[in-house]
Amino acid sequence: MSPDDERFLRRAVEIAGQAGASGERPFGSLLVGPDGTVLVEDHNTVVSDSEITAHPELKLARWAARELAPDVAAGTTMFTSCQPCPMCATAIDRSGLGRVVYALSSEQFEQVKPATPAPRPVRYEGPALFDEARRPIDDHY
Repeated sequence: MSPDDERFLRRAVEIAGQAGASGERPFGSLLVGPDGTVLVEDHNTVVSDSEITAHPELKLARWAARELAPDVAAGTTMFTSCQPCPMCATAIDRSGLGRVVYALSSEQFEQVKPATPAPRPVRYEGPALFDEARRPIDDHY
């Protein structure tokens, strides 16, 4: 990890602290472009937005997919205070970002804040109606 990586990662932790102090969940992230410029910063707004997906990593991945050319996105690094959750990691992968650097791993986070009881698991059923369900896909591609 370079000194610049450490500086940007410290900024993500600082953003997380500011979020926590304001009553939000304490998570923060920033995107740094290929030239080392900070492109955008954000923090968790799950509480204030009453929106379960308002994680900073997801918001920045969506921003990158919308605002950056693919070649620029590929050279962009996300710095984030904690390892992205599976939802955010999927969005990051789809956004085309080139790299993610995080401070706390998921395991370390669990040591600091033990997991809350999981809600009742959702029951998934399928696959079903293959021939019907594939038509829109076939028509599109």
